[in-house]
Amino acid sequence: MIDPSRKESKEAIKKCKTAGIKVIMITGDHINTAIAIGKDVGIIGKAITGEQLDKIENLEDHVEDIVIYARVNPEHKIRIVEALKTKKYIVAMTGDGVNDAPALKKADIGIAMGITGTDVAKEASEMILADDNFATIVKAVEEGRTVFDNIKKFVEYLLSSNIGEVFTIFFAILFNMPLPVLPLQLLWINLLTDGFPALALGVEKPEEDVMKRQPRKVKEEIVNKPRGITIVLIGIVMAIITLSIFQWYNPLKDHVKAQTMAFTVLVMLQMFNVLNQKSEEKSIFKINIFENKWLILAIASSIILQILVIYIPFFDIIFETTPLEIKDWIVVILASLSILVFVEILKFFKKM
Repeated sequence: MIDPSRKESKEAIKKCKTAGIKVIMITGDHINTAIAIGKDVGIIGKAITGEQLDKIENLEDHVEDIVIYARVNPEHKIRIVEALKTKKYIVAMTGDGVNDAPALKKADIGIAMGITGTDVAKEASEMILADDNFATIVKAVEEGRTVFDNIKKFVEYLLSSNIGEVFTIFFAILFNMPLPVLPLQLLWINLLTDGFPALALGVEKPEEDVMKRQPRKVKEEIVNKPRGITIVLIGIVMAIITLSIFQWYNPLKDHVKAQTMAFTVLVMLQMFNVLNQKSEEKSIFKINIFENKWLILAIASSIILQILVIYIPFFDIIFETTPLEIKDWIVVILASLSILVFVEILKFFKKM
């Protein structure tokens, strides 16, 4: 007689190992049965019974070595959860019966079975597993890591771009320069860059190594010190590039064109900067920049809208801009590409 494990369980447990997630089996079955199932799905290591567990006084000293618990009762489950938490683990506990409720409540994340689970177990849990499938928990972890990654990308893009705008105005005032960008132009930049491109970063697909990383620290901040330094550096570089282009064109006695150039460069810098945020560590040349169609559509839409503002006479009057020539656009593109080069250099030094 055999109760075979689900095929997807083996792959899910393998993913857990590469992701730094330790899987422990707790069962009421006979220890030989538990060991056989554990071997089948890839949970291999020390196995003990509830009777042996009763004889261990300081479970926290041994809990990291044990991967299978057989013939356990509800009190044992609580002891196991407490011992793991004592060792600073974040514990996710699954269960379906009434007797699982205390351990589900005690764990950091209680996960009740949605199909076979009792109402008591569901009430005691933070999550309800709709399909009673362990592999779904692993998929949820992957989704959670992806969401956290995308939040970091979203925040880093918005902060670095907005700091770039702030520094552009700040440095211009500090060095007694004419305003390179008008208030209405700044508002337009924010409408273009803080809208669709930023939102499109929120639907980035999981990175290839998302389940090959070790778990992040519980109290890890979205903007930690290294990321904060990167954000400020990107903002400073954006400001320097924008002001350099403005100063280059301003002595030509065409102040409106100089402002139009600064205005356009600042927009294009942010369009290239959004591509930088597709991966925090990987080079842009090693990823598929066209994978997120929403991001490409958002960038294209923003560039088209910027072109309309420059070339339609009605908008020229409102935004105080002037049409740019082909040679001007070459300068804009080359200047804006420099932000890609700068961030590539930053990524290179981060790996060292």
